[in-house]
Amino acid sequence: MSIEQIHGNLKGLKSSQIKQLKKLYHQNQPRDLATTPEFAQRIAAISTEINQAVSAYINRRGQVIRVGVGNPRQTQIPPLELPRYGAKRLSGIRCVTTALKSEPPNKPTLTAMVLQRLDALVTLTLTGSGFQRRGGGATGYVESAYLAHLAPEFDRAAATENDEGMYWTISPPLSLDILTKQDFLNLVEGLEEEFEREYVAQQVDSSHQRVVVVGLMTADLSLQQFEAGLAEVTRLVDTAGGEVLQTITQRRSRPHPQTVIGAGKVEEIAIAVQTVGASLVTFDQDLSPAQARNLEQQIGVRVIDRTELILDIFAQRARSRAGKLQVELAQLEYLLPRLVGRGEAMSRLGGGIGTRGPGETKLETERRRIQKRVSRLQQEVNQLQSHRSRMRQQRQKQEVPTVAVVGYTNAGKSTLLNHLTNADIYAEDQLFATLDPTTRRLSVPIQEELQTVLLTDTVGFIRELPPSLIDAFRATLEEVSEADAILHVVDLSHPAWKSQIQSVSQILEEMPITPPDSLLVFNKLDQVDNETLTEAKDSFPSAVFISAQKRLGLETLREKIGKMIENI
Repeated sequence: MSIEQIHGNLKGLKSSQIKQLKKLYHQNQPRDLATTPEFAQRIAAISTEINQAVSAYINRRGQVIRVGVGNPRQTQIPPLELPRYGAKRLSGIRCVTTALKSEPPNKPTLTAMVLQRLDALVTLTLTGSGFQRRGGGATGYVESAYLAHLAPEFDRAAATENDEGMYWTISPPLSLDILTKQDFLNLVEGLEEEFEREYVAQQVDSSHQRVVVVGLMTADLSLQQFEAGLAEVTRLVDTAGGEVLQTITQRRSRPHPQTVIGAGKVEEIAIAVQTVGASLVTFDQDLSPAQARNLEQQIGVRVIDRTELILDIFAQRARSRAGKLQVELAQLEYLLPRLVGRGEAMSRLGGGIGTRGPGETKLETERRRIQKRVSRLQQEVNQLQSHRSRMRQQRQKQEVPTVAVVGYTNAGKSTLLNHLTNADIYAEDQLFATLDPTTRRLSVPIQEELQTVLLTDTVGFIRELPPSLIDAFRATLEEVSEADAILHVVDLSHPAWKSQIQSVSQILEEMPITPPDSLLVFNKLDQVDNETLTEAKDSFPSAVFISAQKRLGLETLREKIGKMIENI
């Protein structure tokens, strides 16, 4: 691409006019001035001649780096082409633009300033004519000028709800003489000092990746389902090591095919990312590869969906070779269709949510090499499947009944297994705290005698568990299929406990073989109000109610397991 490329709408322009526009690239500006009178009059003259707005973008060295026909919204620099900067810095680029009407810059123009995090926006209003004598003096193409820049937090705090300038400050109309004598460098340095102070204050006690969560409520979702799903994604971000700075929602009948959400909402997210200093945007639903690419191009930071978020958590939790193997396979299968359009700017190396995982395969790796790796991993998973099958056969020869403990993630399965069998499984109040299946012996009363059964803790389920994970973890999930019975553990204290039961039941129904006997176990009894407890008992009279953490109801559960095994 030529450095003298003219952007925007060039339709109808003469070659001589395009040549004049290209000459703007050679008009270097002083570092300490927003612009010079000569440059302002030159750009205004071209704008007057073509009767269109003209925008020039200038870096802090005073070099003109971009010229376009149109306002800053129509000629803005794509987010991925902007310099890397954070919430504590501006982009190091200012824009000098013209306006055919004698009025301050409008909201779309100012929004473009925010999206690009420009040092400043200089808007030149035009007289509509060239140099002429007026009252003994000469007047040029510029009638007046407005200087706008981003507003620090303490300025925005004073803005009212209806004040559209909450992100920016606009000067009154200035003469060109006053504008071109202001100390521009001092203004920019002062702004960045304020942004630096805000950034440091925000970073206190926060070492997490900064995330904006986006939720879409479609026609097929109830308000309760939508809120539960959004809360779950927020919890997933927290589990992955991120900090949710802001949540943005939209209601649409169906997702937009290109960007999931509407154009106005994409712009709102982009502004929020710049304002709060986020480095990641997470959606509460799955995105197609094209949707993710479109959003990243318009927002300027990485965009991931719910599946990628879950994969990242699995990558952190995997401890055994089998677990790491299955996670890597799932990640590569997710990555393959998303290779196109993910260049160096969107490289996954460097840490943060969505960047971890065994193998750390670069996004730029050739598709053929990844496919070879997937094939090899698939063979290893098949070997793992065979190995687990042989171990199950040995257990079956010993005629020891097996019970699989299943449930929604964070339902308390590992805590229950620890307290029932004195196991030492990692158990925390986190989603997917444990990933690898663990089997322990448990003595239960059967026909007035104590007999041994095997309890197997399985990977936690979640609503709409990503297909790539189901496929990769089929060797693990077969522990459920081959078990003699199931303990379905439910977190009764969770507001969406009913839908969680449905989600787990749906995943179990999709398995090739499901054990005929299952027992519903409502956990966290100590955190439940009387109304919820009564509703659960009325709806599921044969269920067991326990508190694994407080060791309440565990003996009753042992007896129920014994009766279930006795009837097999």
